[in-house]
Amino acid sequence: MRGGGLLVAGTTSDAGKSVVTAGICRWLVRQGVKVAPFKGQNMSLNSFVTREGAEIGRAQAMQAQAARVEPSALMNPVLLKPGSDRSSQVVLMGKPVGEMSARGYHGGRQQTLFEPVMACLEELRGTYDAVICEGAGSPAEINLRRTDIVNMGIARAAKLPVVVVGDIDRGGVFAQFFGTTALLAPEDQELVAGYLVNKFRGDVTLLEPGLDMLHGLTGRRTFGVLPYAHGLGIDEEDGLRVSLRGTVRESVVAPPVGEDVLRVAVCAVPLMSNFTDVDALAAEPGVVVRFVDRPEELVDADLVVVPGTRGTVKALAWLRERGLADALARRAAEGRPVLGICGGFQALGERIEDEVESKAGVVDGLGVLPVRIRFGVEKTLARPVGEALGERVEGYEIHHGVAEVLGGTPFLDGCRVGAVWGTHWHGSLESDGFRRAFLREVAAAAGRRFVPAPDTSFGTLREEQLDRLGDLIEEHADTDALLRLIEKGAPQGLPFVPPGAP
Repeated sequence: MRGGGLLVAGTTSDAGKSVVTAGICRWLVRQGVKVAPFKGQNMSLNSFVTREGAEIGRAQAMQAQAARVEPSALMNPVLLKPGSDRSSQVVLMGKPVGEMSARGYHGGRQQTLFEPVMACLEELRGTYDAVICEGAGSPAEINLRRTDIVNMGIARAAKLPVVVVGDIDRGGVFAQFFGTTALLAPEDQELVAGYLVNKFRGDVTLLEPGLDMLHGLTGRRTFGVLPYAHGLGIDEEDGLRVSLRGTVRESVVAPPVGEDVLRVAVCAVPLMSNFTDVDALAAEPGVVVRFVDRPEELVDADLVVVPGTRGTVKALAWLRERGLADALARRAAEGRPVLGICGGFQALGERIEDEVESKAGVVDGLGVLPVRIRFGVEKTLARPVGEALGERVEGYEIHHGVAEVLGGTPFLDGCRVGAVWGTHWHGSLESDGFRRAFLREVAAAAGRRFVPAPDTSFGTLREEQLDRLGDLIEEHADTDALLRLIEKGAPQGLPFVPPGAP
């Protein structure tokens, strides 16, 4: 096999395309297939820096890990990073090329990107046995079909078979499958080979009459019913979620090693980016991570994390409006632990000079760290390695802000004052020895008898999670049929489902 491919589309956003794509990649590589993931255009605030210094969607980096290959800009040539409801930063081949409104992007710029997107896909297909492509949103967004470079646009150009994933946990999955197919043009429908049900709970035999009726209505089969899987902890890519309030990050369920649990509160700032940083904390037995947006929710927290954000000045205003800024200042004065990461680190500083991101000019920070930030036009994209708390640390940097550290104790690229730490480094908590040392410091400052587990390996846990995704595909999907699709394309003679695209 060389150059085989498949497009995993979805009836909606968050239907499970990312995890299904990762699962297929892991299943294929376990069969000895050299496979790569691909997503032509991604909209996400959760991103990653490749070894060559390119910024791509974090979901594609996770899928590359599932495929056991090194992430590359080829796997996500276009990344859109929302800065508001109407505009995004456009990242092309891993480098920012400017801000653009949604109207401007869909009105012309997107079409100019079709050629480089297809060139990346073809390069991957020439290198790998199979390329598993992830769509975006729904392929039946009829208002956007003319300029599509991520769903049926690339499927038709590359003659890729398409499997449509639907989230049955939300309800209405049969209508979603039928309606998605019926709203596609005849040429697009010819590539839709069938469906994959995701997040099913219960007895699958109760679902089978509906699957049979769906086959009768569309002439297309269902390739599998994947059960609901708890605690996967796999990277998310929802870049437009305003608040994660009440969400609990959970990777493993295990009792604490010490006598106490450790409570971590993450401020759900606007345009929150790379909130996957806290997954490594959630992976520790006895650490409870939750997202908050009220000052009273910080009171019982042993550690407060101010995470990255695509809008530091906007996040500062939000923290002040909500009363969280005063709560953070009180924590700092009382010697209670606070960690600022990237935009959160910038917000904790004394002053921000921003003529790039918000164009707000000089803005006062929270003043709990002796740091001044000046936003530069060039974005820092790096994979630093260093040492902190006596342990080796690896991370990645994605920021326009340049920090001038005026005091405190050095901490990675930032500093520490009392129990307040700040750094631009994302991913640092995935370094096991450093994470354990950091949590010991937090527990001591918080007065908790919490002890980090001595053997938690975040990398091992992530591999186990990816193997679980591969198992879901292997055990609950018709893998022989999927392999035929990847090798030979969509079956001939699939019936047209009216009315088709208007």
